[in-house]
Amino acid sequence: MKKTLFFLLILAFSKVAFGQNTLVSNANIFEGEPSITLNPQNPQHLIAAWMGFQFGQKITIKSSVSMNGGTTWSMPIYQPHETAGNSSADVSLGFGPNGDAFMCYIDYDNVGFTQGKIVVRKSSDGGLTWGPAVEAVNISDCPGKLCVDRPWMVIDPSPGPQTIIYVTSMNADQPALITPPYNPYVTVSIDGGQTFMNPRYLDTLNFLAGSSIPQPMPTPAIDGNGRFYAVYPSYLVAQSPYPRQILAFSDHSGIDMNHQVAYQGVNIGVSNSQFKRAGKLLADEAHAGHLAYCFLTEQNDQSDVYVMETNDAGLTWGAMQRVNQDPIGNNRVQDLVWADFNLSGDLVVTWRDRRNAPADGYSQPSEIYAAVKFYGNPAFTTDFPISSTVAAHDSVLEGSGNDFMSVVFYGDTCYAVWGDVRSGTLKIYLNKWNVHTQSGSIHEVPSASNVLLYPNPVYDVVQLPHENTETTKVEVFNELGQLLFVGAPSENGAFSVAHLPQGKYLLRCSSVGGNQVFRFTKAN
Repeated sequence: MKKTLFFLLILAFSKVAFGQNTLVSNANIFEGEPSITLNPQNPQHLIAAWMGFQFGQKITIKSSVSMNGGTTWSMPIYQPHETAGNSSADVSLGFGPNGDAFMCYIDYDNVGFTQGKIVVRKSSDGGLTWGPAVEAVNISDCPGKLCVDRPWMVIDPSPGPQTIIYVTSMNADQPALITPPYNPYVTVSIDGGQTFMNPRYLDTLNFLAGSSIPQPMPTPAIDGNGRFYAVYPSYLVAQSPYPRQILAFSDHSGIDMNHQVAYQGVNIGVSNSQFKRAGKLLADEAHAGHLAYCFLTEQNDQSDVYVMETNDAGLTWGAMQRVNQDPIGNNRVQDLVWADFNLSGDLVVTWRDRRNAPADGYSQPSEIYAAVKFYGNPAFTTDFPISSTVAAHDSVLEGSGNDFMSVVFYGDTCYAVWGDVRSGTLKIYLNKWNVHTQSGSIHEVPSASNVLLYPNPVYDVVQLPHENTETTKVEVFNELGQLLFVGAPSENGAFSVAHLPQGKYLLRCSSVGGNQVFRFTKAN
C-alpha cells in the first residue's frame, strides 16, 4: 500500500568515519520501515518499531525497548493481527506528556482490501507491553476511498487532563478501487487514545487536493503549544494553474481547520516514482511558529534534499536551502528524507545518498547521510555519512517496505534507524551520534535471529555451537517474544528443553562477549 506520491503534477526534490552500525532487526526474510521515539521525561528511554516477518504470518509490527540510551534492548515483541490473514504496515511511535507511549499502524487485507483499519495502541510500561488496538480509521469510514494508507501520528506535548493524538492518512495505491477526487484525511483522539473521532477530509474548498494526485499524503506536526499542522500537495486548475503545498492548522483539536498556501510552483517534488519521495513537516516545540518542511526537488539534477522554514507559523516562508552538499548537477539521487528538532530548536535532516555511486539512477549503492542546522544559524553544517558502509542496491528497495527511515534528536545526540541490504536481505540498522563531534557510538540491539541451531529439530537437549561454550545464561522465548525460562548450560554447552511442548522457539545466549540469538523447533 505504499508507493507514496509525494508530489506529482508534472510527469514532469568530506567523510567522517563511523563504527559498524547497530543491527536492530536480524531476520532472514524482511525487516523494513522503522520508527523510533524517545521519552522526553527520560532521554535514556527509547522505543523502536518496524515491519517484520513472523513465523506463520504475514508482515507484523515488531518493537523493542532500550532503557539505557540504546546500549541494550529488550527482546522484540510483535503485535497480533486484527483478522487472520491480515498484514501490517506503516508504524509510527510517540510519547505523550504523561509518559505513556503510543503506536499507530495499518492492519488490513492487503490482497482484496475487503477490510482493514488504522489502529493505535497504548503502552503504560514504556513499550514493554502494548494495550488493545483502538480503531482510529476503518476502510468502511470512506467507501470507495480506502483512506487507511500511510498513517502518521503526532501527539500533543503540552500538559492537559487528556493526551490529544492526531492521525493523518491518505488513499491507498489502488486505482481500480478508488474514485477521484482524492483527499488527505485526519482523525483526532481527545481522551488519550481511548476513542477517535470519525475521520474527516483535511482539505477543503479553495484548498482541495484535487483529482490529479492519487495519493495526496499529509505530513503532520504539532508544536509546544498544541497547535496542529499538516502539509499536503494540491493541484486543481480551478484553484491555481500551479501545483501547491497547502498548510492546514488547528488550535482546537482539529474541530476547526484553517488553511493557507505554503508554496506554489514547480520546484517541490520529483517525477520518478521509484524514489522514496515523501516530505516531512516539523514543528519546533521551543519556538512557537517555527516550522521546517523537508522535501525532494529535481531542479538541479535527479533529486536533492531541500528545506524551507517559517518563523510565523506559515504566513511567510524563507528561501529553499539545499541540504546535501555533493556537487550540483552530478545527477546522483538523494531520497528517503527524515528530520527532527531537538528541544533547543536545532534541526537534523537525514536521507539516503548515492553521491559515491559509480553511476546515476535509483538502482545504485547508497549510504545514509545527515546534516544539522543549529537554531539561529543561517546554514547547515557540512553533511556527513552516518552509515558505516556503502550498501548495494537490491530489487526489494524498489517495492513497498523501505519507504521511510526515522530519526530523533535530543540535546546533542541523534538516533537514526533505516533499512538497507548490506547483508543480502533488508534489515534495520541504527546509529547514535553526537552532532558536534559527528562521532558515532554503536550498541547492539538483540533481536530474533533466523540462524538455526544444529541439529534441528531438537528433541530433548539443545547443544550450543562450539563458539558459544562460554555462554553463562540462556533464555528461551516463544514466538510472541514471551520469556519462558532462564537457565545455564552445562560445561559442554548443553541444556535440556525436554519440558517444552512441540513448537518454534527463540534462544538467547548471554556471555561476556555479548548476546547471540538462535531459533529452533522443538519436536516430540
